[in-house]
Amino acid sequence: MCGIAGAFLRGAGSRAELESVVTGMTCAIEHRGPDDSGVFIDERAGLSLGFRRLSIIDLSPAGHQPMQSASGRYVLIYNGEVYNYEAVRAELERAGAMSWRGHSDTEVMLAAIERWGLDGALSRFIGMFAMALWDRAEQTLHLVRDRLGVKPLYYSFAGNAVLFASELKAIEAHPRFRGEIDRDVVGLYARYSYIPAPYTIYRDTWKLPPGCVLSIKPGDARPEPRAYWDLQEVAPRAIASRFRGGDDEALDALDALVADAVRLRMVADVPLGVFLSGGIDSSLIAAAMQAQNSSPVKTFSIGFHESLYDEAQYAAAVARHLGTAHTELYVTPREAQDVIPLLPRMYDEPFADSSQIPTYLVSKLARQSVTVSLSGDGGDELFGGYHRYFLGQKLLRGVARVPRALRPPAGAALRAVPVWMWNRLLSPESRIMPRALRRDRAGERLHKFARAMNDRSDDALYHEIVTQWSSVVPGARPLPIAITARAARAPIADTIERMMFFDQLSYLPDDILVKVDRASMAVSLEAREPLLDHRLVEFAWSLPLSMKIRDGKGKWILRKLLTRYVPEALIERPKMGFGLPIDQWLRGPLRGWAEELLDPRRLRQDGFFDATEVRTKWDEHLGGRGEWQQPLWTILMFQAWRAERRASADGTALPAAAATAIG
Repeated sequence: MCGIAGAFLRGAGSRAELESVVTGMTCAIEHRGPDDSGVFIDERAGLSLGFRRLSIIDLSPAGHQPMQSASGRYVLIYNGEVYNYEAVRAELERAGAMSWRGHSDTEVMLAAIERWGLDGALSRFIGMFAMALWDRAEQTLHLVRDRLGVKPLYYSFAGNAVLFASELKAIEAHPRFRGEIDRDVVGLYARYSYIPAPYTIYRDTWKLPPGCVLSIKPGDARPEPRAYWDLQEVAPRAIASRFRGGDDEALDALDALVADAVRLRMVADVPLGVFLSGGIDSSLIAAAMQAQNSSPVKTFSIGFHESLYDEAQYAAAVARHLGTAHTELYVTPREAQDVIPLLPRMYDEPFADSSQIPTYLVSKLARQSVTVSLSGDGGDELFGGYHRYFLGQKLLRGVARVPRALRPPAGAALRAVPVWMWNRLLSPESRIMPRALRRDRAGERLHKFARAMNDRSDDALYHEIVTQWSSVVPGARPLPIAITARAARAPIADTIERMMFFDQLSYLPDDILVKVDRASMAVSLEAREPLLDHRLVEFAWSLPLSMKIRDGKGKWILRKLLTRYVPEALIERPKMGFGLPIDQWLRGPLRGWAEELLDPRRLRQDGFFDATEVRTKWDEHLGGRGEWQQPLWTILMFQAWRAERRASADGTALPAAAATAIG
């Protein structure tokens, strides 16, 4: 795990200037690679490549980057790991005599690219990676991101320069970068609580989408990414060739894939462990890891004293059964809240998944003992674990029962009753409505249901379910993204499978994986995701939905597989998630902080959000007439990011704790 940065000026530059600037870029991401650094300069091309190293494989100088290929044609910097590099190395040796300088995966990658070309090499790599490859012969810079988007890669057009880096803060460090906020993107952020690819908060600055290559030649004005692996092709192809075996055969195949994915991700020359929440996904990874280790695997979990948010007891029970070396830390509200000032600089752009706080805390705990930690991310998206899949299916059935001509007036009638009133009428404690109609937070769901009635597309309901704010940014124009662009929609008929597909296209790489990457790298910890091995993803899409969702429960096949390692009694309980009592904190210890950021005059002065709409939600939340913590957290994280950005521009120093956390 490392950090990369660079600039392609598409014109000659002096060595001293190029080296000075790229060094400044890499210093901004030192936390991603505290062990070593390096720079490569091509003066004639105006190219600079910078690297920060977190040593994982081949700790010797033979693993130093930037690294040149044996012929000298290619120069590579990359962030991540190619887990099957030993198999690729063996294939190269069978293809012809090789002379190796060390045993790093970087050297193998370069040799593979020289032998088979970039696409031929990428098709062989199993791993997570974001790379910049300079081809001296073709005078072409290739930026590449792994298939699922585990590792980040940003790029920006600044005049005649292309800037790129693992994190935006490195691009911001380049003197040519201007950093103008894109109002339309703010609208996207307000809707989803994260910024979907290919956009970033800044104009002319982009996320390279997963599974893509961006090739930049001198004279190219605005090159476009091309896909070398595309979920929009992979998923329909796998569905068309469904797995034909029975349950036991599917379980055996999945068991072998998970075991191999975990085995590959245990390759390291440094200590490694696993995050263990006690849920299905992390328990399965811990179990598969322990099954392949003769000594106890290091597992890590954090707990909260609020029982509704505490899974540490379940993680401890799983750890005892597996015999792992378990470490847990119970976090106080003060310790969790102390992370909040670090978030704007940690994430570089507005990002409002509040589980970023416990993710950072468990990463910080793990880093005290290990340099690499495996994680269970991806299980919900691949195997149907989110409640919204079931909610969406139920709501669509409800919409279908209403004649199309009556849907707009019926939706308007439902929305005429405020959310807070529906919440009270239909709360589990209500005595007014029949028990079968009572639901927690029913008002928000009914209003989403009502808005979906106005759209002819079944996909509209998914967008309503994941929407936080639909019109809080006046004047923001809709932007096409992977889950809304009609031309890019894959032919997937089933409602739940389409929702899973949408989550894998956007929510997984742009929220979940961003959260884990920044939180772990802030403390120089490498996080690895076995369930996002592309072979496992392709297999999951081939499974019939009945093997994922059965008897009203998601992740059926993962649950069954886990019972081969852990007693069912330890894992069968309602899904909790990795949350925090943000709703209570906003009414209590965080109220003053939130009041300052949500001050109507401040909102109007900034000019991004409708102050009246925001304050209405805030007042309803404080008064207990609505549970608006997630929409409000979305606005608060933007406002906190703006405040930190202003402080940086003014030269105001970060708090000592923040400076330590982000290097």
